[in-house]
Amino acid sequence: MVTLRRRNIGLAVLILVAIGFGLGSWTVTALERGKAAKVEAPLIPASFHGVSNTFAQVAAAVKPSVININTRTVVRNPFRGPRGPFEEFFGEEFRRFFGQPPDLTQRSLGSGVIVDDTGTALTNAHVVEGATEIEVVTADEKKHKAKIVGADKNTDLAVIKIQGNGRFTPVKLGNSDQVSVGDWVLAIGSPFGLFQTVTAGIISAKGRVIRQGPFDDFLQTDAAINPGNSGGPLVNMAGEVIGINSAILSRSGGNVGIGFAIPINVAKKIYAELATKGKVSRGWLGVSVQDLTEELAKSFNATAGQGVLVADVVDGSPAATSGLQAGDVILEFDGKKIESPVDLQRAVGLTQPGAAAKVKLLREKREQTIEVKIAEVPDDLQARAGRGKDLLGLEVKPITPELARQLGLRSTEGAVVASVNDGSPAEAAGVQPGDVVREVNRQRVRTVAEFSKAIQGLKAGDRVMLTLQRAGSSLFVAFTIGRG
Repeated sequence: MVTLRRRNIGLAVLILVAIGFGLGSWTVTALERGKAAKVEAPLIPASFHGVSNTFAQVAAAVKPSVININTRTVVRNPFRGPRGPFEEFFGEEFRRFFGQPPDLTQRSLGSGVIVDDTGTALTNAHVVEGATEIEVVTADEKKHKAKIVGADKNTDLAVIKIQGNGRFTPVKLGNSDQVSVGDWVLAIGSPFGLFQTVTAGIISAKGRVIRQGPFDDFLQTDAAINPGNSGGPLVNMAGEVIGINSAILSRSGGNVGIGFAIPINVAKKIYAELATKGKVSRGWLGVSVQDLTEELAKSFNATAGQGVLVADVVDGSPAATSGLQAGDVILEFDGKKIESPVDLQRAVGLTQPGAAAKVKLLREKREQTIEVKIAEVPDDLQARAGRGKDLLGLEVKPITPELARQLGLRSTEGAVVASVNDGSPAEAAGVQPGDVVREVNRQRVRTVAEFSKAIQGLKAGDRVMLTLQRAGSSLFVAFTIGRG
């Protein structure tokens, strides 16, 4: 019995020792895991309570600079006047019986953010466009009159000035280039007129192009943005404005977690010009460019998606003066990589006229860099560019080597019809997409620039004759502008 007990005791001791080693091993492993977890801890918020406190602090710091904007726009009644359309039909008795119809009044709501202590504020151009009266409500719920200093539709930005001699709380402006996808942000504004509303989210994406204008470069966020938030600030956790809320993607008109803000670095440039000059001067290079597809890249010994192909150079433009040529592949503009025509348009347009910029390009398998002195967009350039579509009812584009092969053309001379407006004079005359314009009123057209020059000066009521090439054959079409 004694021997058995001793054996049992010895066995028990061995089991306890084994268990002890096992527990010790597990404890060490757990501690090691704990140490590893401590190393990775900064990637995870310590607690959501802490984040909430940060939200509260940021909101408290920024809200005094956020304003509610109410606009009133008077639209002239089409039936008002000495002889409206009904009066033309029914005679003078119509006005005597019904009286003079009143003008129409439209009202809209939006937001803005004060950027200096004198009451200058940033908002969206669409918030104040055409406004007859602007009323601003500040964070202390005081109402003020305001006026438009300047607006830029291309970037949807506007600068307004609160009237009076009071002092206001300006916001801090951040650096949108330093924003990263996943960063926490707050949107502050007056959605549906609900004053001083704060919503939270993250930066969902950068560099979004949503076809709102030629300088699209939006920050995307899932912070709730709704009608009335337009023009309000998107702020980071340092309480700095990194964007101006501008648009949402929604089928219902309400928030679905996809909102867009104009980067504050873009807004700073526009603000500086609008505040001092009331308008924005755009940089102009003077080239027509297109995407570098795989087929085109092979033809020009380039890499698809890296750079844009120069299809046409405007005579006398900065591009022509500096030696840029059709067939060059622009890789960089002033140190910025160019991957699409939108990239180049944005980079050039936001460059100050008169500034020198370096253009890195690929020509005949060799990279080279040339310096270009950017000019200001000519006053009539946009009018000329849009006149073909507005008056003639068609839009033309350059003929590239690849397009020439597709259309069976022997050369790239002319301008190809890209689209024709429904019900336009051009459509009624039989012009079709894919037609190549060779002449306008017997004036030869070799490039899009020559097409623009040929239609310059045309007006409603003028007779136009186009010489077209279609499927290897020539034909003439003629129509009167503005009479379908």
